[in-house]
Amino acid sequence: MDGATIIEQLMTTEVRADPYPLYGKARALGPIAPAGDGMFVVSGYEAVNKVLRTPGFGVATAEMMAGTAPELATHSSLALFGRSILQRNAPDQPRVRALIASVFNARRVAALRPAVETAVGRLLDEMAEQGADGSPVDFMDAFAFRLPVGVICELLGVPDQDRYRFRGLTSDLTVALEVLKDLDELGPADAAAEEMTRYFTELAAERLARPQDDLVTDLARIAAEDDGRLSAEELLANLVLLLVGGFETTTNLLGNGLALLFRHPEVAEGLRSGAVSPALFTDEVLRFDSPVQATVRVALEEGLAVDGLPVPPGSTVTVLIGSANHDPARYDRPEVFDPARTDSQPLSFGGGQHFCLGSQLARLEGEIAVPALLDRFPRLAPGGVPTRRDRLVLRGYQTLPVTVR
Repeated sequence: MDGATIIEQLMTTEVRADPYPLYGKARALGPIAPAGDGMFVVSGYEAVNKVLRTPGFGVATAEMMAGTAPELATHSSLALFGRSILQRNAPDQPRVRALIASVFNARRVAALRPAVETAVGRLLDEMAEQGADGSPVDFMDAFAFRLPVGVICELLGVPDQDRYRFRGLTSDLTVALEVLKDLDELGPADAAAEEMTRYFTELAAERLARPQDDLVTDLARIAAEDDGRLSAEELLANLVLLLVGGFETTTNLLGNGLALLFRHPEVAEGLRSGAVSPALFTDEVLRFDSPVQATVRVALEEGLAVDGLPVPPGSTVTVLIGSANHDPARYDRPEVFDPARTDSQPLSFGGGQHFCLGSQLARLEGEIAVPALLDRFPRLAPGGVPTRRDRLVLRGYQTLPVTVR
C-alpha cells in the first residue's frame, strides 16, 4: 500500500461507502505520504491542520486547472466555483471573503434562532402528519434538506416558492466539488450551474430594483457600485456558493447524526434527558462521520514541508479531513462514537483562510433540530434501508427512512 494506491482506491464506490478502513491504511504510511507525479496524501490530524492553515498551501484555481488540463475550461460548473471564494487564493479570496463576512456575520446568524425554531416545529408537524399511519418518512427529504435550505434561503432572500427547487440542482452541481471526479459526469453539473446562475442574475436585479433586508440585496448593492470590490461574476458565483454551502453540510450533518443515533440509542436518550449536550453531540457527529471528508490544496511557494517532508511548489496535496478526525494520535479511541468528548475540535469546517463561513449556522441548526426531533417523536425508529450518496467529499445519505409512531 502506498499513497498512489490510496488515491486510486478513494475513487471506488466500495471505499466511498466506508472510507474509514482505508484512512487507517493511509495514516499507517505516515501523516503525509508521496503519491507519485507531484502528489501527496495527508491523513494525520496535525498534518491536515497545518496544510489547511498554512497560506502557502492554496486551492487549485480555475486558471491553474486550465493550464494543466485545458478541457476543464469548457465546464461551466468548474468555472462557476472557480470564480467563488472556494477556489480563489490571495488577493481575490480575502477581498471577497471579507465582503461576504461583513454581511453574513455572527449577529445575523444569531438573529435567525427564532426562525430556525419555527421552521423546525413546522417541519416536525409535517413529518408527524406524513407518518401518522405508520408509513415510513424519508428524513432526508422531509427534514434534513428542507430545514437548512429554508434557513439559508431566508438569509439570502430567496422567495418561499423557489426554495425547494434547488435539491436536484445542487445534487448535480456538487459533483464538480469532488476531488477525484470523472469529467464525463459533469454534464448535469454544468446544466445546474447555468440554471442557478440565471436564477441569481434575475434575483439580484430584482433586489436592486426593490431592496430587502437580505444577503442578495446587500451583496448586489456592493457589486453595483462597480468600484472593484466585487465583480458581477464574483457576485453570482458566491451567491450560488452560499446557497450550496448553506445547506449541503447541514443536510449531511443532520442525516449522519440521526443514523448514528439509531446505532446508539443511549445517546438519543441522553439528549432527551439533558444528560448529553447538543453542542458536544454536534461536535462528535462532525468528527466521527464528517459531512466534508476531503479537499485539495496546491503548494504555492518554496520551502513548504509537512512532518519534515518537503512539498515542492506545484505539488497537489489530497487532504483527508475524515482521516484526520479519526487520528489516534489526536483522539483517544477515535473509532468510538462518544459525545462526552470535550476539546474535540474536528477539522470538518476546514481551517485558515478557507474556514467555512457557515459553520456557526450549521451548528445552530444542528443544536436546535436534533433535540426537538427526539422530543417530538419518542418512538422515532428506522423505517427501511438507507441509501448513501456515492460521494467522497460531501458524505451523507440520499434517503434515510424513519417511522415516527
